[in-house]
Amino acid sequence: MNQQENNIEKQYFGRILHGRYSNALKTRVSEGIKALIECEKLAHSIIPYIAAWHEDERIIWYEYAGQEFSDLLDCSFKSLAESFRKSIIDQRVYRYKNRERKVEERIISRDELRGAWKGLREEVKESGRVEAVYKVLTSDNNTVWLKDQASIETFEEDNTCISIGFLTDVTKEMELKDLFQRIGYIDELTKLPRRSILDRILEINIGNLQRGHIEDFVLMLIDVDHFKLVNDRHGHQAGDHVLATLADVMKSTTRKQDEIGRYGGEEFYGFTVGEINIGLKFAERLRKRVEKYRFTFKKENIPITVSIGLISATQVGKVESLTADQLIFLADKSLYAAKQSGRNRVASAV
Repeated sequence: MNQQENNIEKQYFGRILHGRYSNALKTRVSEGIKALIECEKLAHSIIPYIAAWHEDERIIWYEYAGQEFSDLLDCSFKSLAESFRKSIIDQRVYRYKNRERKVEERIISRDELRGAWKGLREEVKESGRVEAVYKVLTSDNNTVWLKDQASIETFEEDNTCISIGFLTDVTKEMELKDLFQRIGYIDELTKLPRRSILDRILEINIGNLQRGHIEDFVLMLIDVDHFKLVNDRHGHQAGDHVLATLADVMKSTTRKQDEIGRYGGEEFYGFTVGEINIGLKFAERLRKRVEKYRFTFKKENIPITVSIGLISATQVGKVESLTADQLIFLADKSLYAAKQSGRNRVASAV
């Protein structure tokens, strides 16, 4: 027995390697443990684990888990599964709803988890992966958020499934997300930043421009063409569905330096760092993406296009006296020009 196998034997607290399971399952678990031990040495920010369960039983146990997991819950490895189950406040499950990769968040309370375990097991088995976030109460009464990403493997001969993956502490990110929602940072319908955030974006970037930290930036205003007709013909539920879907479609076209938010009603805003040509390319990318997308509500097609007006900061005039109000006024004038020229257009103040 080599040193690594000795280490596995010392750390092992599961059932499979010493139980009546197939050689294929034992080999997979053993290989998985070896790989996760090496991962744990290289990446201290993750908690590797292998969980297992029999398909006809509710109980889940751990074949392997990083030391930090038991430290976090202040429990032994053997009681890890039970301690984790008791510590969960809720579970956030994330699913891709359609071809456009729209993500849906579902919050499942501790009580709901007790009754939904069988259905959740079937879902992860069918998809072959786990993507979830657990809100957990630790032994010292602190709340932490653990992101779970794992792959699911089924061994029919053993009537057993295993989950090989990693837990990551995402407490700061989730607390910030909750804070943003509480203070109104996020628009409830579209899940985009609200109008108030645009003021802050412009304030920061005007300052960066005046201090020479950036050379230019572009503001755009985006309006849904003939949106009133959508509500009149299809109803306000359809209108809300279109706005929420439109937000996802536009967000999917952004790059790291781009921002999309909801300005109000059927109007949105866009922002990017760079000269006007960069903004024009961003705007055209948005416009074409929306034009080609097939919006539907209750199986009924709803053609949607947008008009976009934009302005770069250096087009306004003196950078020293530049204001957010000037930028918004000129972007709105450009938007009006796009509407007047036939809609489904991009117009700038060039």
